Amino acid sequence: MTLVTGLASVVLSPGEPCDPSPFLREKKSKKYLGLQDALAVVSAGRALAAAGLAASPPGERTGLYLAVGYIPFLERDIAPVLAGSLDERGDFSPARFGAEGYTRAHPLLAFRCLPNMPAYHVAANFGIEGPYAVLYPSAGQLYVALEEAALALDRGEVDVALVVGVAHQRNYLVEHHMRRIDDPVPADRLLDASATVVLERADHAARRGARALGELASVDVAYAPFDPLARAPAKRETVAVAGAWAAPVEGGAELGPASPLVALARAWEGGAVEVVHRLEGRDGITAESRWIRRAS
Repeated sequence: MTLVTGLASVVLSPGEPCDPSPFLREKKSKKYLGLQDALAVVSAGRALAAAGLAASPPGERTGLYLAVGYIPFLERDIAPVLAGSLDERGDFSPARFGAEGYTRAHPLLAFRCLPNMPAYHVAANFGIEGPYAVLYPSAGQLYVALEEAALALDRGEVDVALVVGVAHQRNYLVEHHMRRIDDPVPADRLLDASATVVLERADHAARRGARALGELASVDVAYAPFDPLARAPAKRETVAVAGAWAAPVEGGAELGPASPLVALARAWEGGAVEVVHRLEGRDGITAESRWIRRAS
């Protein structure tokens, strides 16, 4: 049995800050964190606290399985890079990008934009030393991470697994991308969000006297390849609570890889006992998970 011993979500309003300071081992490391990193650290820290695992490092028997959203970039950061990469005709020049454009990027951007950095900051600040996987960039990939975590628990490779979904979406580059896809998403529907669920083997939770919030009853993931030159499938996401299907969370907002776990957190906060989340992703991934909440 795979138990849920911790769950937390963070969904920011436009312009709302996210301060990871309470969870950082070294306060000065804050300058290396982008918003995506901060969101992952905050949701992971809150979930670990809910699971009673915040006081001591989880160590080598804890795995980290994270799905991160599209690479974020602010226009003020990318504009000088582009300007230094154009040739005399105004066309992009790889040679000029390598010689000049690349050098115009702020040095800290290398830390703040890489997809694996949220996983690093979560692992480093909470002492997670077990196996890990970093997936990119969709809600479907969150399901791949969730399936990897469930399998690792079933095989006894880990005792605890953190599954994290995070996306910084209200920025120039992601908004530009989401306008160009086959199923475009308006900028006002994009929200910055993160959610973390702590999954645990039942025997391990019993040994440490942990309180189970619920259980992951099942997770199923499938992939249907599609022609990359054809129109990509539209994204559909629904959640069922007591048999009634509805839009999952936040009035139809786009939450990227955080969406399935935010939907779960919202449903459990609302008192739902059984939650079924279904996803048909733009990347050909279809998935379903069923979660049972235990009485408080």
